[in-house]
Amino acid sequence: MGHVRIVSTDSEAFLNRREAGEALAEELEDLKGQNPVILAIPRGAVPMGRVVADALGGELDVVIVRKLGAPGNPELAIGSVTEDGRAIVNRELAQLTHASEAYLQQEAQRQVQRIEEARRVFRGAHPKVPLEGRLVVIVDDGFATGATMKAALQSARSENPRRLIAAAPVGAQDTCRALADYADEVVCLRAPSFFGAVGAFYRDFGQVSDEEALQVLREA
Repeated sequence: MGHVRIVSTDSEAFLNRREAGEALAEELEDLKGQNPVILAIPRGAVPMGRVVADALGGELDVVIVRKLGAPGNPELAIGSVTEDGRAIVNRELAQLTHASEAYLQQEAQRQVQRIEEARRVFRGAHPKVPLEGRLVVIVDDGFATGATMKAALQSARSENPRRLIAAAPVGAQDTCRALADYADEVVCLRAPSFFGAVGAFYRDFGQVSDEEALQVLREA
């Protein structure tokens, strides 16, 4: 099990993703000089990943995963699909939301199609960075259920990185601890005792478009 580093239980919101990225980079300052690969979960975390990569002198790339949405509530992640098409299901949440096996299979197939679309968009603009033997930091806007980050960590782990870190500005305490089963270290700047939606911890949490994310990657 990896180490969990929760910096604060404060619930104060960040101004925006840039401010959050700067704070995250400061907390990860000890990684400077180690040429880390910063993997951002698109689209929202890509601008934040750029800030972290620049501050640490690392390489920026994306890790393409999709969450499995609950029946009638697609924003609630009951699992996820990795870039290579593997489905990871939170069986407890699936049962609570009455997600049948047929539903899970259909939802997984739908998300695999979305992953293929994302691969065409992002990999055409930015070839994948090899992870074997590298120090890898996966960055997201926040840890809610953790389903997407778990898939991202499992996908990255399959490439045998030297060290694998999950990092986010905000997160649920239970999720931070659960992610330690998949990462060598989990870093979360703010993990309040009550955690709602990730967006509640940002004053500006506007959508990031494909074109905005692609522009950031082209500049990497």
